[in-house]
Amino acid sequence: MSDSKSSLPALTVGAIGVVYGDIGTSVLYAVKEVFGSGHVPFTHANVYGVLSIIFWTLTIIVSLKYVTLVLRADNHGEGGLVAMLALASQSVKDKAPALRKWMLLIGIFGTCLFYGDGVITPAISVLSAVEGLEVVSPTFTKAVIPLTLVVLFLLFWVQKRGTAGIGKFFGPVMLVWFATIASLGVYHIVDHPEILSALSPHHALGFIWRQPGTAFIILGAVVLCVTGGEALYADMGHFGKKPIRIAWFSIVMPALTLNYFGQGALLLAEPEAVKNPFFHLAPDWFALPLVGMATMATVIASQALISGAFSVTKQVIQLGYLPRLQIRHTSTKDTGQIYMPFVNWTLFALIVLAVVLFRSSSNLAAAYGIAVTLDMLITTVLTFFVIRYGWGYPLWLCLGATGFFFTVDLAFFSSNLLKLFEGGWFPLLIGGAIFMLMITWKDGRDLLVRTLRASAIDLKTFLESVFVSPPARVEGTAVFMTSQPDVVPNAMLHNLKHNKVLHEQNLFVTVRSHEVPWIGMDKRLQVDSLGHDCWQVIVHYGFKNDQDLPKALALLSARGIKLNPMSTSYFLSRDIVTPTIGSGMMPWREKLFAQMHHSATAAAEFLNLPSNAVVELGSKVEI
Repeated sequence: MSDSKSSLPALTVGAIGVVYGDIGTSVLYAVKEVFGSGHVPFTHANVYGVLSIIFWTLTIIVSLKYVTLVLRADNHGEGGLVAMLALASQSVKDKAPALRKWMLLIGIFGTCLFYGDGVITPAISVLSAVEGLEVVSPTFTKAVIPLTLVVLFLLFWVQKRGTAGIGKFFGPVMLVWFATIASLGVYHIVDHPEILSALSPHHALGFIWRQPGTAFIILGAVVLCVTGGEALYADMGHFGKKPIRIAWFSIVMPALTLNYFGQGALLLAEPEAVKNPFFHLAPDWFALPLVGMATMATVIASQALISGAFSVTKQVIQLGYLPRLQIRHTSTKDTGQIYMPFVNWTLFALIVLAVVLFRSSSNLAAAYGIAVTLDMLITTVLTFFVIRYGWGYPLWLCLGATGFFFTVDLAFFSSNLLKLFEGGWFPLLIGGAIFMLMITWKDGRDLLVRTLRASAIDLKTFLESVFVSPPARVEGTAVFMTSQPDVVPNAMLHNLKHNKVLHEQNLFVTVRSHEVPWIGMDKRLQVDSLGHDCWQVIVHYGFKNDQDLPKALALLSARGIKLNPMSTSYFLSRDIVTPTIGSGMMPWREKLFAQMHHSATAAAEFLNLPSNAVVELGSKVEI
């Protein structure tokens, strides 16, 4: 999106609604978990020290690392770990091919961790909001879990309808939310203005100096204040750098700081409020409305993460690490508005499992942190390769900048490792399982391609032999899909064998996805003539492009190749994969790949081919 002056205010409000939902609701649980951990003795000096650590964590990780540095690493205007991975791998492509391979694996693993984070964040956010009912009245305690599950179900159920209609309200609602939490903070800061001295880093450094062990332990809870930090970078393509930066420095960070310091002022006056300091900020008459507002804010925050899961999954599919899944477009205007049923309901099931398994936001806080801090570490490592090899900055500057952030990220990650057996295993297990699926799919596809190539027939040689004594030719165009150019598609061999005819025009089409977000229409097609009205066509897509093959092939008319949609047939090979004992993958992985291959959405649907013009011809392939 453009950062033009006319659209800047609208983009900034939109960024507040989508980008900052997660981090905007972190005030619900961050302070509560730091003091609720039992590791920090409740003293005035410790309140000052903890607030100072939270403020400087926001400053270093969000303001300096993400908003100032990482947002500069845009991949043709796009952000996120997949875009960063593509940017970093391209930077070292010619310099260190072996390093690039490992970098791709690390980046893909980081993407898998996003799903683990995607399960914990909506669960802890919505649950912590509904837990505010316990502050209103203890009689609501038994209703917290059921009500949380109802809210989550409604959120996931509405996904199939798309969010284009309600999405325009996200920004204004979150603006009201940030104004509310800032006002609640100021309401208590006025009574204890001395709390603002915690802005000075000497309080944080003093706390760390006096209690280094405790400071290290509580980093696992402090990290909760930067939930959603990765979203800053991931949503850059939707809003642009400038609106995200303006929203952070003018609205979000001031509101978060005021609320955190308001919670600190409250704790100085009422130490017993430590059980749920955020909701105790509100006067009694405002407690119930605040629960309602918090629930709305956490739903919006969760919505942004769900949409992000759809987008990331689509990108990973096009990079070749997952099988094709059903994608439905929910908006005629915005191609980014998509719905993926399998991802939606799998994510919902895992979130329900998390809520039922952990049962409170405090228990979920123990599960949160390992995945997100490991993602932060991976982002920092990839950033080094981008600024060193992509931008060509001096080595000392690259090491200094990323080394500082790497040290901070490593401290947070190491602290969160202490929570591994308390619940940190849960998002790691999810991320690890998805990584295993992705690598199995990638390796299986490579194995399948090698198997097919071993028995492949050269396309040009084959056509020369066919046209020595050509079969009967029928009207229309045949589009033969093939994963490898220059080889004869199995579908064509079966068609000649059984139907003994050749179409008037024949296109041999290969679809290729690249490690760049977008490829324009001017670079969409690569066409080579094979003679006798036959052409080899390679269709290029970026990992954020929508794959619409008929729309791409319509561009052939500019090259003198006329396609009539009514007389064009698409021939696809439907390979049936059979695992065999041999030098391929381990037997269980081959069986898993075969099942994934069988369950993949049909290529016709994924490429948006007209269902009444598709001919599928199957063949068995042993791997």
